[in-house]
Amino acid sequence: MKLNAGIITSKIKETKEFYQNNLGFGVTFENEFYLLMHTPDRSAQLSFLLPNHPSQQPLFQSEFNGSGMYLTIEVDDVDTLYESLLEKGVDIQIALRDEPWGDRHFAIQDPNGIGIDLVKYSAPK
Repeated sequence: MKLNAGIITSKIKETKEFYQNNLGFGVTFENEFYLLMHTPDRSAQLSFLLPNHPSQQPLFQSEFNGSGMYLTIEVDDVDTLYESLLEKGVDIQIALRDEPWGDRHFAIQDPNGIGIDLVKYSAPK
């Protein structure tokens, strides 16, 4: 089984630029109403679909409302990514921190309001 999470958004252009420029995502496929992106190592994908597109059934028409969703992306070097995003002027929603359960992470938000938790997992101390 393979999972591809999809977000219905009118902000496809801004979303593409955000994920490419800040997180190194690549484009797997795109057309005038759909964008499929992949993580740098191609292990996961996200898709974005324009709302109210005539090619889609009613279930896939309504635009995401900007709250109630988050993504967790595990990275090898969370400190370097944090510094890189700060240098690019990305708005950091949660500053880099260590959690008692072992995570070292920070969070940003994409153009659609989706929280993105960028984390390096490690065993608790």
